Amino acid sequence: MIQSNPGFVKLGQLLGKEKLFSYFDLFGFGEKTGIDLNGEGSGIMFSLDRVGELELVTSAFGQGISVTPIQQVTAVSSVVNGGSLYKPYIVKSINEPVNNTVIVSNSPTFVRKTISKETSDTMKYALESVVARGGGRYAYIDGYRVGGKTGTAQKVENGRYLENNYIMSFMSVVPANDPKAILYVAIDNPKNTALLSSYTTAPVARRILLDIVDILDIKRQEDAIEKVHYWDDEVYYTLPDTIGKTKREAARDLFYYNVEYSGNGDIVIDQSPTGGTYLAASSTVRLLLGNS
Repeated sequence: MIQSNPGFVKLGQLLGKEKLFSYFDLFGFGEKTGIDLNGEGSGIMFSLDRVGELELVTSAFGQGISVTPIQQVTAVSSVVNGGSLYKPYIVKSINEPVNNTVIVSNSPTFVRKTISKETSDTMKYALESVVARGGGRYAYIDGYRVGGKTGTAQKVENGRYLENNYIMSFMSVVPANDPKAILYVAIDNPKNTALLSSYTTAPVARRILLDIVDILDIKRQEDAIEKVHYWDDEVYYTLPDTIGKTKREAARDLFYYNVEYSGNGDIVIDQSPTGGTYLAASSTVRLLLGNS
């Protein structure tokens, strides 16, 4: 999924300012989320009576408005959870330190419905497609259904857009078909790199997502959207079990891997990682040799 600014301009014109800005209101843009942190901003939005043709089209593709990261996370969460917007919070509870009595407790608070479940399902598929087949490919994790979208915001100073000064971002969810976690990564004015979120924030998000799937014990899935592979992508294979085979047979079976041998003999008596592991090509496989 590639964002086309002219496409969103056309979409904004078809919707009209009343309908477009009603969606902004539904997702909470232009108002504080009420999160339990001091100093929350409300973002910058045009008032409807000041929206002409120029303001309509710039708002449609995002250049004419400003939203906060927590507003984005809150809105995208509603997009992928079936269309329910919830008030975000940071602290689950505040407990009395001696007897652990709960003094303050936060729990999910429903605010309003934003979109239908059918639209939410469509958006989850679209976000997964971005990672499997589009600009978010560097956030792809083989065997896990990751959804995401890149973002680029040109910075403003004294009412003027700055040259070559951007906030690059990536919003991601995992697993895309049944989200358990949402991640937002932003880099302020990255240096010495292509000014594309595909190359700046998506790889950072992937490293964090690897920790998330481990911590939350998210299971692998086999029915993900098929990835479009590029020449520089890592390719994964199921590692053969070579225990009991000769050194020559093992070398043949482990053609895609770097093999390190230890021990004396011609028969594989131990292998690390074990057979059946899903492993990237060119990874190192260690074999212990002995005699049968």
